[in-house]
Amino acid sequence: MSMKLYVGNLAFETSSNDLETLFAKAGKVESVSLIEDRETGRSRGFGFVEMSTKEEGAAAVQQFNGTDLGGRTLKVNEAKPREDRGGGGGGRNGGSRY
Repeated sequence: MSMKLYVGNLAFETSSNDLETLFAKAGKVESVSLIEDRETGRSRGFGFVEMSTKEEGAAAVQQFNGTDLGGRTLKVNEAKPREDRGGGGGGRNGGSRY
């Protein structure tokens, strides 16, 4: 069974290939997903790496959490299941500005 990892505090220049190359040192990488801002397309500084087994995922957390990549100290841990944020929209205050 695979293990999905959260990888935070990434330099904005970090690519999916950079993460795949790094995490391959701990085992087989199933997928890499960098999260980008919807409007600008710029990296939001975090992403997810899926390792092929829980053992490889645990090894990656131990090996890479707190290490340096691109001048930033990585935060690596098991990804939490995504919460249902509900539907809607309407901005933060839920109403119109005008």
